[in-house]
This record gives sequence, C-alpha cells and structure tokens, in this order.
Amino acid sequence: MKQHAVNTSMMLGILIVAVSMTPAGQSRSSNAADGMTQAQQDRWKTELSNWGRWGASDEVGALNLITPAKRRAAAALVTEGFSVSLARQAETEKAADNANPYQHEMLSISSDRISIAFHGQAHTHLDALSHTYIDGKAYNGYAPTRDEVMQRGRHSRNSIEKVKDGIFTRGVLIDLPRLKGVPYLDAGTPIFVEDLEAWEKLAGVTVGEGDALFVRTGRWVQRARTGAWRVGTGADSIRAGLHPSTLPWLKRRNIALLGGDIPQSFNPGGTAAPLAHAVHQFAPTILGVHLFDNVDLEALAEAAAARKRWTFLLTAAPLPIVGATGSPINPIATF
Repeated sequence: MKQHAVNTSMMLGILIVAVSMTPAGQSRSSNAADGMTQAQQDRWKTELSNWGRWGASDEVGALNLITPAKRRAAAALVTEGFSVSLARQAETEKAADNANPYQHEMLSISSDRISIAFHGQAHTHLDALSHTYIDGKAYNGYAPTRDEVMQRGRHSRNSIEKVKDGIFTRGVLIDLPRLKGVPYLDAGTPIFVEDLEAWEKLAGVTVGEGDALFVRTGRWVQRARTGAWRVGTGADSIRAGLHPSTLPWLKRRNIALLGGDIPQSFNPGGTAAPLAHAVHQFAPTILGVHLFDNVDLEALAEAAAARKRWTFLLTAAPLPIVGATGSPINPIATF
C-alpha cells in the first residue's frame, strides 16, 4: 500500500466516519435501473466489447492482460510468504443458498468419491467464458445451441481447460464494509463507482491492468448472523453487489478477473432483478472477464487490515475438464 507521511490511522478513522454517513446505496437510489436503461446496456454490448481484441479465435479474454511482466511484478509482492485461502469449506448441507451441496462418500478406508454441481450461490468456483450468454452468444461470438452442447457433452470453445496453466497475478481487495464502518452490506445494497474509488483513496491503491479484483460485501458475516437467504437471480432473491453502472469502470481499469463473496451483481429482487444481474452477464460475455464466485474474503480482509496492505499475489488453477463451464477452485492470496 502507498505510504503517507501523515498519521495513517487517524486518516483512516476520519475517512471511515465520513464515508459511513452515506452507506453504499443510501446516497443514491437503490433501484437497479437508477441512471440505467435497457437501451444503455444494449449500447454497451458494442461499446464495452473486448471481442476480437486478442484475435477472433481467442478463448481466454482478459486473462491475456496477465503478461509475463505482470506475473513478475505480482511475484515481487511476496515479502513475508504468508498465505491465506479464499475458498469456502465444502458445503455439505442443503440451505436456501445451497440447492446442491457437496457429496462426499467413502468407498473404502483409502478411497472416496466427491461430486458437486458447483455453479450457484454456495460453492467457491471459477466461471469459464462458456458459462454466460447475451443474445445467445458468449465471449467472442461463440454461439452454441443447447442440442449441440448436450449431444457433444461439452462446449467446443471458451471452456475451463483453457485456463489449465493457472492464474498468477496481482490481487486487489476492495473491502466495502470496512469502508462504510459496518460488519456487512445489507442484502440489496448496490455498489457504485464512487464506492470503489472511495476505497482506492482510503487504501492508497489503484485497480489496474491485469489485476484480479475482489469485492467484499461481508456476505459470510451476514449469513453467520442471520442465516442463509436466497441470493440468486429470481424475483424472490436479493443480494448486494456491483451496480450495472460500474461496467464502464471495469472496462477502463482493464481488470483480468473479478471475484466476490457473492456472485458479483446487485440484485434487489422484484421486477428489476433481470436488469440488475447485468454485471454477472456482461463481465464474462462482453469484457471476457472470468469470475470467481462465492469466495470467502473474511480471512483475507483480516490479513490485509493487519498489514494495512490491500494487494497480494493471487494464484489459482481450475480442474482442466475439457468443455466444462467452470470449476471448483481454491484461490490463494500470498503476502
């Protein structure tokens, strides 16, 4: 983190008090369509598109921004050798946010079987670029039919084995509850660009090209205190997350990956929910940004706060399953 000559703890305290007077979403309307229209999002399909940026045959999108130079710079962030996992423990109990728990069966004293339908709101996983579609097309124009995929038993492009060589880049944590001086953001709280930039100013860090950006809402703290709730995409679901208006900012910052403790899209529930789900659709499909869903950022937030340092080496490697739409994953932050 950038060092300042002034009393850092005093500055942090002043800023937290000032910012917490207007928690995320309270300084502006929490309506998902606030300042947004479907027409605007339709224009962004072209204006924000990374299709063709790395060639017509590219299948990894913004991961191209993690260059050898970026990896070397990320490696230099390791000064202590202290690591922390960003993965949840395997959730084996069905809950409102976990329709498909992990299944673990002992086959013998020395052998077992693990099975999981990992997409959804519970399990830490990485979405491949074949996971989301807009107007029937995934990143770089890949447009399979359901019959084709089901007959082949896999996708022919943009699938998770393209990330087999792993992820090695700078990670950046944006801790919104710490910014607001609250334990967690209430479900249904939108996160705006001014929130992201307020954190950058507070932490002395700037999100940049090739970064893996993680946005903490405090979801797991809230879940522990109040219980599981539906955080999906339907009208009866609700979650904090990035407002659609953050999409041009994400494009300008040239991030390589996006992650959160909740699948990153503001969802207020009700009739606005389809519009609100834009970030989770646009980031992979239009920007070509892979998504880490349901990461556990609590230990990372504690480690970062203890060090007053919000950047780290991020490493991760998915299972190289040919044609798959994603993979369970255990991202590691190393300071």
